[in-house]
Amino acid sequence: MLFVLTVDQRGSRISGDLVPELLINLNRRPRVPGLIRKFERTAGDEVQGVLSEAKATIDLVVELLRRDSWYVGLGIGDVIEPLPRSTRAGNGDAFVHARDAVTKAKFSPHHVNVCGSDAQLADQVETVLWLMASVLRRRSDRGWAVADLLAEGLTRREIGVKLGISQSAVTQRAQAAGVAEEQRGRVLASELLSRAEVAA
Repeated sequence: MLFVLTVDQRGSRISGDLVPELLINLNRRPRVPGLIRKFERTAGDEVQGVLSEAKATIDLVVELLRRDSWYVGLGIGDVIEPLPRSTRAGNGDAFVHARDAVTKAKFSPHHVNVCGSDAQLADQVETVLWLMASVLRRRSDRGWAVADLLAEGLTRREIGVKLGISQSAVTQRAQAAGVAEEQRGRVLASELLSRAEVAA
């Protein structure tokens, strides 16, 4: 089983073409773990990539949700091997599911959907991602500042010194930002997606 992400830009007529910047970020070095075919523009404002690792896939989905400019479709399934060098030339169930998912995402409240050969598993992953998207959408810039520093491994005391606020204020911002909820959501979504890896 592999994971195909198909991502389509929202509101490109207003914000302009964001694809070049996105491709640079998604294909950055060091490479994303498990990115076995780099992200490429497939058509119009759409990009697609192929991954083999659950955690890396969920991390990328969260990054895309944070940008709040994309419809995100995650497809779970087999691919026709050997995979061609170009992502655009890939075929198989995972690619079909990713196409279905990004189409659904254009009509869903959280702009992210999951389709897969195991429909129940796909629904479970999608549910967790929707809950996370709801949390991330309400997060302020101050909340993101604390969340990013916690992700870097800084303690609340160190973050307080860096941001010029008290340790209790750091805790309050982390709570308001839903940092604990996001972290648990990442773990749960990754564990669910890992079941597809095991089934491969």
